[in-house]
Amino acid sequence: MSDKAGQALTPDFFTRDMAESYDAKNSKLAAISENMHFLVRLVLEDLPSRARVLCVGVGTGAEILSLAHAFPEWTFVGVDPSAAMLDVCRARLERDGVLQRCELVHGYVGDTPEGAEFDAVVSILVAHFVSRADRSAFYRTIHSRLKAGGCFVSTEISFDLDSAAFPGMLENWKRVQGLMGATPESLRALPEVLRDTLSVVSPEETGGLLKGAGFNLPVEFFQAFMIRGWYAKK
Repeated sequence: MSDKAGQALTPDFFTRDMAESYDAKNSKLAAISENMHFLVRLVLEDLPSRARVLCVGVGTGAEILSLAHAFPEWTFVGVDPSAAMLDVCRARLERDGVLQRCELVHGYVGDTPEGAEFDAVVSILVAHFVSRADRSAFYRTIHSRLKAGGCFVSTEISFDLDSAAFPGMLENWKRVQGLMGATPESLRALPEVLRDTLSVVSPEETGGLLKGAGFNLPVEFFQAFMIRGWYAKK
């Protein structure tokens, strides 16, 4: 992965068609995403009134829009390896009137400005795309971008795939994927996708990786089936 933490997938993993249909495909999970973004806003509401926030794997910009409307003086840097996703993101931010408060970077977290200049870093449903071997470097690079006392918020797919509880959780996860249009073939392949295509690790391992990257006392604040969220301070 060289020095670009987060480079687990090729930049063209999300094609233009996938990028343009991403929000519509995920709209069936609005109840989950709305609650997740609501809790992220609560976690971050004590940031300075003019906070600067880095959004890693910004995708179509959902987290920027959620935070920008709630905190009108915050500014944002969004980074994503998919040019197609950034095109959709840019258009969406412009349509909502917040693009002037944002800088979009094509690349990985390691391509963002070096130095501790961000009051918060937000990584929404990104870390499971980063290989297990590179996950520590991913979190350490994020840690290096935060000001002292800054807050990191991460949500990701996280579960112990070897646990006795996994088969039961898998059935629920199949229902989630079904809402997003999964085919019978893709549902049958889901265990292998979680383990081999994605890099899903247990909540215990995630907490340990965050501590190892220098974060203090990671707090788990969100769960929706296998989607879990943590926040931690530098």
